[in-house]
Amino acid sequence: MFSPGTKKSNFSSRKDRTVREHPPPVGNGSPVTPPIENRNPVTENTIPERPSTGTPAPWASRLSVLARIPTAKKSDKVDDVDPIQPVYAGEVPQVVRDEQAKMLQKRASGDTNTYGGMDKGTSLAWIICGSRLFIWSYLSSAASRKCITLELPSSILEDGDINKNLTSPWLLCFLDWDHTQKVHQQRTSTGVLLCNRKTRSLIYWPNIYSSIPSVTHIDRSKSNSYNSLIASAILEKQNSCIALACGSQGQLSKFICTPAGIHCQETITVGQIPSPKGYPRSLIWHTPYLKESKRKFLLLTDHEISCFSVDLFQDFTMSKMWAHEIVGDDGDVGIQKGLAGQKKIWPLDMQIDNNGKVMTVLVATFCKDRATSSSYTEYSLLTMQYKSGFEKVLEKRSPIEVIIPKARVEDEDFLFSMKLKVGGKPSGSSVILSGDGTATVTRYSRNTSRLYKFDLPYDAGKVLDASVFPSDDGEDGAWGVLTATAGVWAIPEKAVLLGGVEPPERSLSRKGSSKEASTHFSHFAPRRVSSEARDTGDRQRAAVFAGVTHRTAQDEESEALLTQYFHGFLQSGKVEGVNDTLQKKGVFERDGEINVFSRVSKSIVDTLAKHWTTTRGTEIVALGVVSTQLLDKQKKHQKFLQFLALSKCHEGLSSQQIYKFHLVTGKSLQIIMEHGEKLASMIQLRELQNMIRNQSSTGILYSDSDSINELSGSIWDLIQLVGEKSRQNTVLLMDRDNAEVFYSKVSELEQVFHCLETKLSLIINEEMPFPFQIQRACELSTMCVTILTTSMNYKDENHMWYPSPEGLTPWYCQTVVRSGMWTLASFMLHLLNDMGTLDRSSKLEFHSHFEVFVKVLLEAYSGAVTAKVEREEEHGGLLEEYWNRRDTLLDSLYQQVKVLTQGLVKEQEQEQNSEISQKLSSNLLAIAKRHEGYQTLWNLCFDHNDLELLRSLMHDSMGPKGGFSNFVFKQMYNNKQFSKLMRLGEEFPEELTIFLKDHQDLLWLHEIFLHQFPSASETLHALSLSNIDNSTPEVNQPTLTDRRRLLNLSKIASMAGNDYDYDYNTKLKRIDADLRLLKLQQEILKLLPEEKDEIAHKLLPSADLIHLCLGIQNKKLALYPFEVFAWSSVSFLKGNTGILEECWKNAANQDDWEAINEMCVTKGLSDEEIMEVLKDTTLFEASRKCYGSERSCFESGGFEDVMPLRQDGVEGASVEGILMQHRSFPDADKLMVMAIMLGSVVGDHHDDGGVGDAMCD
Repeated sequence: MFSPGTKKSNFSSRKDRTVREHPPPVGNGSPVTPPIENRNPVTENTIPERPSTGTPAPWASRLSVLARIPTAKKSDKVDDVDPIQPVYAGEVPQVVRDEQAKMLQKRASGDTNTYGGMDKGTSLAWIICGSRLFIWSYLSSAASRKCITLELPSSILEDGDINKNLTSPWLLCFLDWDHTQKVHQQRTSTGVLLCNRKTRSLIYWPNIYSSIPSVTHIDRSKSNSYNSLIASAILEKQNSCIALACGSQGQLSKFICTPAGIHCQETITVGQIPSPKGYPRSLIWHTPYLKESKRKFLLLTDHEISCFSVDLFQDFTMSKMWAHEIVGDDGDVGIQKGLAGQKKIWPLDMQIDNNGKVMTVLVATFCKDRATSSSYTEYSLLTMQYKSGFEKVLEKRSPIEVIIPKARVEDEDFLFSMKLKVGGKPSGSSVILSGDGTATVTRYSRNTSRLYKFDLPYDAGKVLDASVFPSDDGEDGAWGVLTATAGVWAIPEKAVLLGGVEPPERSLSRKGSSKEASTHFSHFAPRRVSSEARDTGDRQRAAVFAGVTHRTAQDEESEALLTQYFHGFLQSGKVEGVNDTLQKKGVFERDGEINVFSRVSKSIVDTLAKHWTTTRGTEIVALGVVSTQLLDKQKKHQKFLQFLALSKCHEGLSSQQIYKFHLVTGKSLQIIMEHGEKLASMIQLRELQNMIRNQSSTGILYSDSDSINELSGSIWDLIQLVGEKSRQNTVLLMDRDNAEVFYSKVSELEQVFHCLETKLSLIINEEMPFPFQIQRACELSTMCVTILTTSMNYKDENHMWYPSPEGLTPWYCQTVVRSGMWTLASFMLHLLNDMGTLDRSSKLEFHSHFEVFVKVLLEAYSGAVTAKVEREEEHGGLLEEYWNRRDTLLDSLYQQVKVLTQGLVKEQEQEQNSEISQKLSSNLLAIAKRHEGYQTLWNLCFDHNDLELLRSLMHDSMGPKGGFSNFVFKQMYNNKQFSKLMRLGEEFPEELTIFLKDHQDLLWLHEIFLHQFPSASETLHALSLSNIDNSTPEVNQPTLTDRRRLLNLSKIASMAGNDYDYDYNTKLKRIDADLRLLKLQQEILKLLPEEKDEIAHKLLPSADLIHLCLGIQNKKLALYPFEVFAWSSVSFLKGNTGILEECWKNAANQDDWEAINEMCVTKGLSDEEIMEVLKDTTLFEASRKCYGSERSCFESGGFEDVMPLRQDGVEGASVEGILMQHRSFPDADKLMVMAIMLGSVVGDHHDDGGVGDAMCD
């Protein structure tokens, strides 16, 4: 965030120092960094006339964190301790490092997602890594340190990362149950309350030193995230506390936490309604914990400080005591708003001193300079205190302390990630923590602020939190800082006093900068100049190696040694003993960007030229010095490659590449070669810029040419934006020109594409004249094509130098490159829709640029997908993105080809039109064929009605799933061109077979063509019985007539394949049975009162048919279920005996048996007459169809085996046993039994035209 400069101590400027081979002993636990002036001239190679504030030579020896950790005892006498450097205070526990190492292996990005903090009251530090919470005392010695490890449940981990690399997703409070314990004593009773900001879930450990289990609270309200959390012990309740949390929509929630559970007791709305985004911000207790029945706390909103009181004894009620406006019209009581240049004011965080009297608020103000129209952010501290004699009225303790008067503009997420700490030494100092992992100590003295930036080498990781160390006199001591991987460091009072510098007041309208670029939001903060100046690129890549791959002092020595060997090679050409010496140093064991070979290569391509510093402004880029310096770098890098080859170091780097846990190691050689790629691309970019500048006089410019610099152009503006960002990120480059910085930072060429993604609107926007937009878009696309094609050509020409490419992602295939190019492609797609007013030549030129741009963009995607597949990583999302964007781009090109071709038909000769059309189509055809853009290939063939081209493409694009052939078959199928599909498929039988597996409605035709009649019969049979899912409405459901036709075709195919099938008779019987069931369904549907549309054409299962019949009282419908059972399988009959029983009961209910019995008795009917009466009953007909001599059944072993007629000697169910349950059986038992027995012995003499005798046509 802040960018203070350097203030060298008197000690570090001494000249009578001698260089030592190892770091000297350290006194008072202070690490040592050799002064720049006294480093070895062999490794320094100081450039004459280099400005004192310029970038140091990249090959300068620079010690890392581990080299600065003290190794000597405190009693050792030390004379050379740098007083402005932080002091190493203690390491993080080993269990934390082990967990970070595990997380690093799981995450390809290298980010361990480490979060943590320090608690002043308990002197405990905590770190969350993965699913574990680690707690230890940062004051304990290493030998006695005891680290507590707590497991986090998955419910609280869900969606925990709310704002990666900015605000920590966790809020944590310690509960000190024994307040009488001294700081240095070992604690035995401490509670912990942890909250997930986004999910608002809570987990509470009543005592982390005991076995009391934790309790959780899951918030289902889906409200906005929490901003602050405080907790306090409840009086007279053991291990219980009250917690208060404020949310981003103005909510203030109260929780009661006990070992039995967490209860949300109350939620109120505070501040303005509706509450501004992100407020209220901070919650703090008014005073340290005292055993009182009520406790006051302060709340910071967007415009005021509010004071509340909460009851800690009875019903835990909250009440508002007072509120004081700090942002308003009265500047005497706070911050006056509405001043000239002010746009917005953000109170960010609030703290209170130990006495509860002085409140400090961190404030950010967005301002705009009317004179220069530049925007900036002002950071300040507002201190408030109680008026004398008034406990509820505040006043300014001192005028507002401006920390930085003009800083770059940040977005709200970055601002809200800042935290304020107060209380450390020197007195009156504060620490401001930023979301990017930096810490700055600010001290107001002599009407100006002095800033001290806590700064360590890149392998220290981010700053997690800061606190105050206790002192011997009971007061607050020095500031302490917790880092992600380098442990705890102290900032001595003397370091702040001597090392503090005045804040920079940089003009945002300096020559060569873009005003708009200065207002764009950025999350990268400049660093303080320390005695160990680091390149910004190293810092941004720190997280990849943090916690596992530390750079040691040996690494630094190895880098200096390698640099010395290389410079010796440049002078003498000798490399004897280089490889053996470096092998002993273990330089080949390090991988990636911290490998010494990678770092030396980077220093070559990123060197700042000593003669580039100039006061001539943008005139520098018009000179040939830029190209000359780039060519010199290229020659030196080629010499470095020769050095690697002659010394056999290249072989060592090549043999480094291995695969472990699906992670590719051995990237050092790849990085070195990519430096060469970027350098070659930068040279070509410079040549392209010169060419565009020379042609600018004939290009399309604004009508008001006086307002445009002669060097103006999209590439020039992009160079300014990228250079400005790099310059802002490194204070050492603040005095350099943007173009100079851009052409020096060769290894950061990816930033060109990052700038395209985030700042394209500053280079091209819709407010510009349309021809100007076209020109600028073409320039940028040409730039991207030049960079990528140059890198690819460099790789092709030097492929023998590269390691094996398996699993390695080229730099031009990285996400940042693809995203930047896609942003530009999206803008060009938008331009394509508005080109109607342009002449044909302009359209053709734009199409040509866009076509080549699409080609390289798709190549980048293809390379990224290939690398992920080779590493066996999950690539589904990337592949989907690649396909979608490929189809969008190719379709746009295809539509443009059609438009251009149609226009040419009207105004040009047919022969010339055909030539241009063929050229346009052939280029598009090549891209679509390369990237499997099947839709475009199909459109081109279809529009030209070129069947030969279609066949040729189908032969060339044969894949494991049919390739282009499968796509062609799908198109023909969707267009209902079935005959063409089948004829074309004869030329591609294997591909057609793959396609037809999912299209059985055509598969049987292909099988008949191949004389596979049994298979065709099976396919037709399955097709006739299948029901199409309702989710595919475009496919028509076959009618019952269609199904009957398919069954008959299946029967014919089965008969035709009789010679090939041994189970021929069984198949015919099954087909006949299904025909009868189909006929039954048609008859049943006719008898339904209302035929339902959803089942009119749907083939119903046997059970559904039976239930339809049972639901309606009809004699004919009562008989159909027995026929359904007869023509279904025996297994269906055995599995549905319960339904069969219902069918018999339903059949018995169709006749009035009591009336029949009374008639027989009253009229005195003979046995023959009774038999004639019974033949008209439903029971008789059902028995005849199931048990009669002429019964029909699909399989043997039917009704007799499942349910016999008589009950005699039968253990299971029988028809007679079912009839016994009928209400009329006591009176008409003989008649009912006689009916079923008569039906089983009487032949089928009824000519009723029943369904059972129906023949299938």
